[in-house]
Amino acid sequence: MAAPQDSNETSYLLPPNSKDWEEQGVPDFVYGQKELVLEGIQWPRTAPSLRDRTPRSRFDSALCSAWRQRMELGLFRYRLGELQTQTLPGAVGFVAQLNVERGVQRRRPQNIRSVKQAFDPEQFNFNKIRPGEVLFRLLREPNLPGALQQEDILVMINVSPLEWGHVLLVPEPTRRLPQRLLPGALRAGVEAVLLSSHPGFRVGFNSLGGLASVNHLHLHGYYLAHRLPVEGAPSEPLDPRGHLHLLQAPPAPGFLFYTSGPGPDLEALIGRVCRATDYLTDHDIAHNLFVTRGAPPGKTSPSSALTGIRVILWARKSSFGVKEGDAFNVALCELAGHLPVKTSQDFDSLTEAAALALIQDCLLPPAQAEKVQAALVALIAQDKQ
Repeated sequence: MAAPQDSNETSYLLPPNSKDWEEQGVPDFVYGQKELVLEGIQWPRTAPSLRDRTPRSRFDSALCSAWRQRMELGLFRYRLGELQTQTLPGAVGFVAQLNVERGVQRRRPQNIRSVKQAFDPEQFNFNKIRPGEVLFRLLREPNLPGALQQEDILVMINVSPLEWGHVLLVPEPTRRLPQRLLPGALRAGVEAVLLSSHPGFRVGFNSLGGLASVNHLHLHGYYLAHRLPVEGAPSEPLDPRGHLHLLQAPPAPGFLFYTSGPGPDLEALIGRVCRATDYLTDHDIAHNLFVTRGAPPGKTSPSSALTGIRVILWARKSSFGVKEGDAFNVALCELAGHLPVKTSQDFDSLTEAAALALIQDCLLPPAQAEKVQAALVALIAQDKQ
C-alpha cells in the first residue's frame, strides 16, 4: 500500500494504464539542505522494519511507496518476500540472507575484460530499460551552501533485488558513462544516505572486475535492517591530518574516509575518494566501495553511535564473471558483512570461517596491497585541505 501523500506533493506512482507510463515522464525529487539529516539517526533496540510501518523521511516514503508499487505491478524478475536471515556465530557479525531467486534469475554479467573497459552501446545498458523502472530523478536545490551543483541522477529499481528498496542511482544514462566512479555520482550516493532516516539504508559501488555486471555508471542503494561490522570497526590513521584511515578488522581490510556532515567537509571527502578510485582504475585494480552511517575513525566498537558517514574502499583481485559454485560472490555488500547466499544448503551450512575464506581469496596479495596503500597515502598527502 502506498504511503499517503499531500495534495501538493509530487506523485512517484505510475498511472494505472501501462500505456501512459512513458508519457507521464520522470518525476523530480527535489531536496534541500535541511533534509540532509546527520544527527539523531541511530539503531533502536529492535531493528526497524520497512514493511510494517510508514518510512519516516520524505525520501524513504517516496522511494518505498514507488518501489512497492513496481513490485506489485510485476516489473521485477521475481517477487521479493521476507528473506530468511541469520547472524553467523563468531566475532565478525556477518549478516547472511537466503536469496535463491537472485542467484537464479539475475541478468548474466556482461563480458568484462578490464577495469578500464569502454562503454559498449551494443551491450545492455540503462537506456534500454522499461519506462516504469525509473522511480524519480534526484535533484538537489541549487546553491546549497558549500556544495557544487549536482548533476541529474535517475533512481530506478534493480530488477533483481538484494533486499527491500534495492535501487540503482544512475547519472543521466544518455551520457553513456562507463562504470568508473565520478564525483557527482558519489555525492548523490552519500546524500541519499543522509536523506534517509533509516540507519540501514546504504549505498555502494562495484568497479568492473569488482563484480559490476553492467558497464554503465551506477551505484546501488538498499535497506538492510541490521547493523554491519564496518559501521563501528576500529581504524588506524594513515596520514597525520586524519583524511585516510585503515580498517584492519574482518571482514576485510579497507580504506576508511569519514565526514561528520554535509558542506565543505563532504566535498573534500568526495574529492579524496574519487582520486583514490581514479588511481585504482588507471592501474587496472578492481575495487568496491560502501557508504553507510557509522562511527568516527579510531577506537570504536560495533555498538558505537552513528555520528557521521563512513565511506569504505577496498582494492581487490579482479574477478570477471560469476563463480557458480560459491555460497556467495564477493562484492560491495559482502565486504561490508552482508552475505546474500544463493542456496538453502549453503545458507544452512555457512560458517564465519568459510565466509572469511571466500572473502580472503578475493583480496590483493600482501605485497600488492602494501604498494596500493603507499600510493594512496602519497596521493592523499598532496591534498591541500
